Amino acid sequence: MTEEEAADEVADIIAGAAVLPLPDAAYALWRLRYRLDTLEGRPAAEEVRINRTLTPEQMAAKYRWDRDHAQDGPAFKHLKRAHPRADDNAIRQAIITAVKFEDACFRYFEQTTAEYWQRCLHAVARARKDYPGLLESTYLQAANDVAYYYK
Repeated sequence: MTEEEAADEVADIIAGAAVLPLPDAAYALWRLRYRLDTLEGRPAAEEVRINRTLTPEQMAAKYRWDRDHAQDGPAFKHLKRAHPRADDNAIRQAIITAVKFEDACFRYFEQTTAEYWQRCLHAVARARKDYPGLLESTYLQAANDVAYYYK
């Protein structure tokens, strides 16, 4: 993929988020963070080299730190591009909420013998009680994300 193609795909992702309300855009961009990182050349080769030297405990701590500070990373820049008129504090709060919503969706997933898709929907329904007000399409996407990652 050329740099121009990568930039075009990033622009398309940002444009898709721009038509959504701020909280939904935050979730949409957060769930695509790994794709955006790849398109934008993150992590750099040096960071990859360092990450490979980390113990599992250190990697888990880094993962937690990245999530706990997502509002100060690339997610802020992406959401600001999608919603340039939004207040910076509102953008940061939307990112924090998106991360916490995603965490809740995964936390509420139950490993039972019930039908798989129903368990995914149930996990998101429980998270929805903690994080109301998103679009129905966002909740459905969250259920699809849970299904994909727990498959």
